[in-house]
Amino acid sequence: MNRDWAEKNRKMQALLKKEESFREGLDVLADLREDLFGQISSIVNNYPPEAFYRMPFAGAEGYHSKTLAYSIWHIFRIEDIVAHTLIAQDEQVFFSEGWAEKTKSPIITTGNELKGEEIADFSRQLDIRAVYEYSRAVMKATDRILKTLEYRDLKRKFTDADRERLIGSRCVSTDGDAFWLIDYWCGKDIRGLIQMPFSRHWIMHTEAMCRIKNKLCLEARKGADPVAYCGLSCNHCFLAEWCGSCRTAYNTCSYATCSPDGVCPNAACCREKGLDGCWECGELAGCLKGFYANGKEINAVKALALFIRKYGKKELAAVLDRLHRQYDFRKIQEILGEDLDEGFAFLEKTRQTPGKCPECGGALVRIVYGLPGPETFEKAEREEIYLGGCMPGKYDYHCYRCDKSFTDDLSRYERHDEE
Repeated sequence: MNRDWAEKNRKMQALLKKEESFREGLDVLADLREDLFGQISSIVNNYPPEAFYRMPFAGAEGYHSKTLAYSIWHIFRIEDIVAHTLIAQDEQVFFSEGWAEKTKSPIITTGNELKGEEIADFSRQLDIRAVYEYSRAVMKATDRILKTLEYRDLKRKFTDADRERLIGSRCVSTDGDAFWLIDYWCGKDIRGLIQMPFSRHWIMHTEAMCRIKNKLCLEARKGADPVAYCGLSCNHCFLAEWCGSCRTAYNTCSYATCSPDGVCPNAACCREKGLDGCWECGELAGCLKGFYANGKEINAVKALALFIRKYGKKELAAVLDRLHRQYDFRKIQEILGEDLDEGFAFLEKTRQTPGKCPECGGALVRIVYGLPGPETFEKAEREEIYLGGCMPGKYDYHCYRCDKSFTDDLSRYERHDEE
């Protein structure tokens, strides 16, 4: 469970136990719900329509086996039913505001009765934007109910009449996988309902949604160019787990999410000009568009693009691999700094000095292929480079200490004295 959400949930539950602190507990609950709804909002606002009916974990055991659309629907139909039919004993938001028609839902239930492909089919039929707006309306309505509660209300139990009212609403399917909910809810007091449908239930399904969308992003990135239009490497980005890159429909780069229609201006500019990336543009050095408009902080990213222009994407990936092995950092700005020229020079220096041997810790040098000249021979004698032969080989670096040669990612090697 997300640490922040778990801590707020734990704190809320403890505060609700005492009359003198229960109001504070409700405030913590409201804060937790805002955090969780923020995650749901991010998903709805940044992922393509197809994401909401796909099931990347179909057949698995757990909440992540559903769809994004189903998860949102399920969270808020349960809350709407419990908050209004059971606690407030008034009309559900779903009916009072006409959400059945707006969401285009074929059901009015919680969806527990749906299985396998039925969940995907149901999700395809939903208007996800309307489901999201319905969810927001339910959250606000529940928050209003919670504010009216007194401490004594938390211990209120439910009766057979309450149970019959739930059954009569027909909002819970008679299917065995759904009907148990009625006895479960009626077996709790209001505090127990706050601790599950209104909080922990949100957490469990929101975390499942995060797993679903992360998996969808990883699938989207398969076969896609891992270098973003601006020069950032998606494979080395701290957002890589949940971003599908600007070259797919699952782009949730932090800058894209703040841009019109979720499209980064740099990506839009490159597409309009037919460029593979900003490095192909003659205006790169002085460009202040989109991502580059953020001043010196982004010069590190521009340095990546300039490096690609001179050495190519493969060389950039190799350099970034080395930097991540040598330093502990999340953002490239932490290593390259704010000066464009200094950042570019650092990348070049790293390219020329690949770092330490993963086997013995000795210095690695670049392997040079082809017919060497006098200067190249001198560098080899000083062990600044290693002569790999006239024909290009499969290895890129060499360690003189242990006499091993390595591929670019340092994952494969051969020992020359064993040949």
